[in-house]
Amino acid sequence: MGTDSSAAGELLARASTLHLQTGNLLNWGRLRKKCPSTHSEELRDCIQKTLNEWSSQISPDLAREFPDVLECTVSHAVEKINPDEREEMKVSAKLFIVGSNSSSSTRNAVDMACSVLGVAQLDSVIIASPPIEDGVNLSLKHLQPYWEELENLVQSKKIVAIGTSDLDKTQLEQLYQWAQVKPNSNQVNLASCCVMPPDLTAFAKQFDIQLLTHNDPKELLSEASFQEALQESIPDIQAQEWVPLWLLRYSVIVKSRGIIKSKGYILQAKRRGS
Repeated sequence: MGTDSSAAGELLARASTLHLQTGNLLNWGRLRKKCPSTHSEELRDCIQKTLNEWSSQISPDLAREFPDVLECTVSHAVEKINPDEREEMKVSAKLFIVGSNSSSSTRNAVDMACSVLGVAQLDSVIIASPPIEDGVNLSLKHLQPYWEELENLVQSKKIVAIGTSDLDKTQLEQLYQWAQVKPNSNQVNLASCCVMPPDLTAFAKQFDIQLLTHNDPKELLSEASFQEALQESIPDIQAQEWVPLWLLRYSVIVKSRGIIKSKGYILQAKRRGS
C-alpha cells in the first residue's frame, strides 16, 4: 500500500476538496464488513475502505494532474438507476451537516446525490439537526438557512418532499408556521424516547406530518473520527487539515416490494484554508 498511499497523499496535499462516495454498498461484496454494530462504525468502515480502494487504483494520469477536486469512489460499486425503472423506485436521503455553516451545502449534497444515482430528483430528503454549540438549544434560526435551501430545491423540482429529524413539538410547530414548504415528516430517535410524545403525535396528526423512527447517533460523523479514518487509510498526509462539510446517506427502495435496491454514502470535505 506504500506507493498507493504516497500517491494519494500527494494528491490530497494539493487538492482543496474531496468528494467521497461509496457507491452501492450492496455491491461491495468482499469489502463489506459483515455486521457493523452501529451506524457510526459502518460509516467509518465505509470511509476507510473507499479511501483504500481509491488509493489502490490511482492512474498515472491523475497522479500527474493534481486536480483541485478529488473524486474518491469504489468504482465497481457505482450504480445509477435505470431510467426505465425510475417510477418503480423511491429515492430517499438523509443529510447530515457536519462542519459547514453554509446553506449551499444542502444544494451541493442534493445535486451530487442526483448525479451519482442518475436521477433528476430525489423523492424525499430529511435534514438532521445542524450542529450547534454545547449548551445551546436548537431554535428556528438554526434551521432556517438550510430549510430555505431545501424549499428552493422543492420549487426547482430537485426534491419532492422534505422532512426534519429530532424536533420536539414546539420546534416542529415553529418551523411549520414559518415555512413556505411544510415538513411532511419528522424523525424521532427511539433511543431518547421509547414512546412518541403525545403532544408531538397530536400536532403531527393535525397537520398530516408523518412521524418516523430512527436510531442514528446525535453525531454520526465527527471531524475527529473523519480525520482518524483518513489518517489510517493514507498515513502520509496531514489529516487534521481536512474538515468534513456534509454527509448524505441515500437509499433506493423498490416501491411495490419494499426491498432496498441500493444504499450508500456521499461526503464532501475541504482542506482548511483552501
